[in-house]
Amino acid sequence: MPRRVEGRSMTGRYYEEFEVGETIEHARRRTVSEADNQRFCDMTMNQQPLHLDADFAGETQFGERLVNGLYTLSLAVGVSIPETTDGTIVANLSYDNVEHPNPVFHGDTIRARSTVTDKRETSDGERGVVTMHVEAFKLVEDGDDVLVCEFDRTALSEKRPDGDE
Repeated sequence: MPRRVEGRSMTGRYYEEFEVGETIEHARRRTVSEADNQRFCDMTMNQQPLHLDADFAGETQFGERLVNGLYTLSLAVGVSIPETTDGTIVANLSYDNVEHPNPVFHGDTIRARSTVTDKRETSDGERGVVTMHVEAFKLVEDGDDVLVCEFDRTALSEKRPDGDE
């Protein structure tokens, strides 16, 4: 349920609202376009021909251009924000154990889920550190969705303000 804070709606969770072991299926999905991949490569100055050159990529084991793996990771974080840290985050502290077990191609639709794996208060007790294992999948019509990226995301989270229930 969205809350209003300083005139804006937020949907993220405070530290106290995360439960270790819970899995959050994220509602947002995104179909990755050629333009998404091109823009991301341009913005990050990554001119790897496997991402951008159809002739080059066509001669590889994949047979076509791959979506930049860092875009896939960023997309997984982005689609997870509404149900996790929208309006309640202080900072992302780390992204660890990143793996890309399967490729993403133009036209693939990506969904994500996060599982809370750890949480602890900061040493001063004023905030909390939450670690989530994030998995991104490409949707498959006939069968199980395919895991395309997974990683651990650690965020510094605000605690619920005094008197806010």
